[in-house]
Amino acid sequence: MMIKTTYSDKLHTIFSIMIPVFITQVTIMGMSFADTVMSGQASAVDLAGVAIGTSFWMPVSTGLNGILQALTPITAQLLGAGKKASIRQAFWNSLYLAVFLSFLVIGTGLLFLDSALRQMTLAPEVHRIALQYLAAIAAGILPFFLGSVLHFLLDTTGYPKVTMKLFLLTLPLNVSLNYVFIFGKLGLPAYGGVGAGIATALTHLIILGLFIFVIRHLPLYQELQLDRFQLPTISGLKEQLRIGLPLGVSIFFETSIWAVMAFFMTKFGTETIAAHQAALNFSSMLYMFPLSFSISMTIIIGLEVGAKRYQNALDYAKTGITTNWCLALALILLLLSLREPIALMYGATGQVLVLTKQFLFYVAFFQLLDGTAAPLQGILRGYKDVKFAFWTAMIAYWCISLPLGWILDNVFRHGPYAYWQGIISGIFCTAVLLSYRLWQIKKRYS
Repeated sequence: MMIKTTYSDKLHTIFSIMIPVFITQVTIMGMSFADTVMSGQASAVDLAGVAIGTSFWMPVSTGLNGILQALTPITAQLLGAGKKASIRQAFWNSLYLAVFLSFLVIGTGLLFLDSALRQMTLAPEVHRIALQYLAAIAAGILPFFLGSVLHFLLDTTGYPKVTMKLFLLTLPLNVSLNYVFIFGKLGLPAYGGVGAGIATALTHLIILGLFIFVIRHLPLYQELQLDRFQLPTISGLKEQLRIGLPLGVSIFFETSIWAVMAFFMTKFGTETIAAHQAALNFSSMLYMFPLSFSISMTIIIGLEVGAKRYQNALDYAKTGITTNWCLALALILLLLSLREPIALMYGATGQVLVLTKQFLFYVAFFQLLDGTAAPLQGILRGYKDVKFAFWTAMIAYWCISLPLGWILDNVFRHGPYAYWQGIISGIFCTAVLLSYRLWQIKKRYS
């Protein structure tokens, strides 16, 4: 596997993994989008409660899921090296870690969540909905993390299309469950925003069940003997955490910065907040492209490095970066020419329309730089090189982006755009530093 050498063959390999991963990521985002939109149709209070709950859950879930994502480069390198028998142990180590992380999150929530929400001085009904929404989500945390382990295993071992089909199947199911529990159908009471949490937990449980059913019928299952019980190994867990902790924390840095950024936006008024959220939502959709490239590059580079085809790995890295950057540039040019239609798609009018168009201008530059940085992160993960990206994320987002945004706002009076300018500066530094790190890797493996 992965012995093709021509440019067109490399492109075909990259896209054969990237496209199913992209569709899967868009589908996952669609579930979150459905929760928000359908809760808003119940009432503004339900929307507020779900939004607050999501702001707590998303950084935690993506950060901890990043720890489990270490299974991807570990499995890829084992597969490339022909050490298939060792994949079973890595898989079981990840399952044990998923169980531990699930109970850690649930226990922490029981101890501190209510008091954390009280610190926000929310309206009583918003507080109740946010708390109960997160309590409902908690019922699906274990299935969510276990399903993630199976998801990463399937994608890495050559079955990204299977994952894609499963998530495409569950999207309409999630929307249907939202409809039933939010609005009280089939004889059930209307739970409002809390119903979105119930539907999400059930969806995670169903996805896990589908993953288990499907994987038991794949040749991979019999070949790797995944059903053979394995106790965790200290060395395996250490490797998982050595790769996963920096990976997960760096993802947490990236996702949590937007929540802090939204907090600073509140002083500029409702219209600015609405415009910022619309631009941010569209930016999140565009991010699915570089994210999918990043995941596919982790898998491909891991396979090549595991097989000790180091020059081939470097060639794939160059091809992936160039292709992703060209696609990012095309998307940015399209975005700049369609800012008004995009803003209108979010229902923006008047001053909100003007502000949204201006924010989308900054989104274009952010995405161009992110289209460079994200694949670089994926490539480095394929080499199991994650500590440098961790420090880069911390410095770029928390030592550059946020302080610079605050200075541009409060000293130079750039207003709400200051924080976008700050984060663009941070992602520029990220792209430069990660490029330097890849150059170091290239020297090492040359």
